[in-house]
Amino acid sequence: MAEELVFYTNPMSRGRIARWMLEETGVPYRTEIMTFGGTMKAPEYLTVNPMGKVPAIRHGDTVVTECAAICAYLAETFPEKELAPRPNERGSYYRWMFFAAGPLEAAATNRALGFVTPAEKSRMAGYGSFGDVMDTLEKAVSASPYIAGDRFTAADVYVGSHIGWGMGFGTFEKRQAFADYLGRVTNREGYRRATALDDEVMKQMQ
Repeated sequence: MAEELVFYTNPMSRGRIARWMLEETGVPYRTEIMTFGGTMKAPEYLTVNPMGKVPAIRHGDTVVTECAAICAYLAETFPEKELAPRPNERGSYYRWMFFAAGPLEAAATNRALGFVTPAEKSRMAGYGSFGDVMDTLEKAVSASPYIAGDRFTAADVYVGSHIGWGMGFGTFEKRQAFADYLGRVTNREGYRRATALDDEVMKQMQ
């Protein structure tokens, strides 16, 4: 008997990234919708994620939090879906997934909060400057059709989601290379299914 896969999320959160990844795998899962300041902070859920945040997944006895980790875990756990990197793709796959989880998210968050790293202290920030991050990301998405090479992988779910959110909320610069890459990675049935599911949950919540 297959181990149950439970997805804890809220459609107004980074849970949309994990939802997209789940839909790309095509494996069955059960969704638990969590509320901000409510069920996310309840003792029961804090045993899943002590941070009291979503998304998280429980696969049998295994719990995984953090979107990048969820994407990587699902790709490796269901290899038949071919979303994990092949040997020649591993360098780019892990490089850009962790770049998005680290420098990219930090730079975008600080920008959204109105924080600008003083030029003389840029070496203290892991990402240097916001401009450095945007230039580096542009080069990454322009080097090949997908972030790890010529085919779609779980890293595209993660990097593509960041670009989609950043351009949508104005925390990223709207560069043509970003728009072109985003168009490629979101032109997929998995993305459309995930978006439709989360949009429907949002309607129900309202």
